[in-house]
Amino acid sequence: MGLLLSSGCAIDKGTALAADFDADWAGTPDVTKIDTTRNNTLPFAGSASGTLILRDGTPADRVSALANDLRRYVAEHRNVTGRITAGAVSFTVVADRRRADEALSLWRSLTTDDRTLTGDLHDAPTKGVVRWRIELTATDAAAAMTLFEDLVTDGGRHRPLSDVVSLKVGTGRTARPALSVGTDFNGARPTEAIAAYQAVAARYAVAAASLMPDRAAIVVAKQADLARASELAGKAAPGLGATLKVTSADNP
Repeated sequence: MGLLLSSGCAIDKGTALAADFDADWAGTPDVTKIDTTRNNTLPFAGSASGTLILRDGTPADRVSALANDLRRYVAEHRNVTGRITAGAVSFTVVADRRRADEALSLWRSLTTDDRTLTGDLHDAPTKGVVRWRIELTATDAAAAMTLFEDLVTDGGRHRPLSDVVSLKVGTGRTARPALSVGTDFNGARPTEAIAAYQAVAARYAVAAASLMPDRAAIVVAKQADLARASELAGKAAPGLGATLKVTSADNP
């Protein structure tokens, strides 16, 4: 038996939902490409995700209009996730208007911030509640730290999303020093890791650092006093214990 074309009664429902998404959004002005994925979990059960990739330079008002159209679409089509890639930032469009507007607002602010290289605002639903996973790439270490702080507090340039389960901000591959800072998957912040990093960076040049709530890895420049840098980090983050690693670029 061939694949039935109606997603409501298709044997491979995920495939049919993806095909419907392609057909429904084909030819939409300003959409240069449609990427779909499908998940056929059981006969007659499955899901699909569709991403609208917009042409470079699409005005923000047009992105907003497409996001509103896509929000209505996913509200009417169960088991379909809708996403938009516009500029260097991708975001999931959820059915709930308030949360969809929050994500759209963050997309707007990130794409007008020249410290942001790339971004992904991805939903991570839990028991039907929309939650968010955010990943950003920043131009340099200072920008990465500022973006991170903006998105875990409410006093910066970017308004945080509600119910973020994880946030990770890192520098681009060519940035020096390199920095990655993130929460865990319960939203816990790397308070001690940041304190250790800042204590070391205030005294010595840092070549690279990875900062998480339960661990930190800091690489200081070759000319730094490694023993003293380790002491500074340890005093600033006593709770990390052995999960705090300070090494030298000469022997990382």
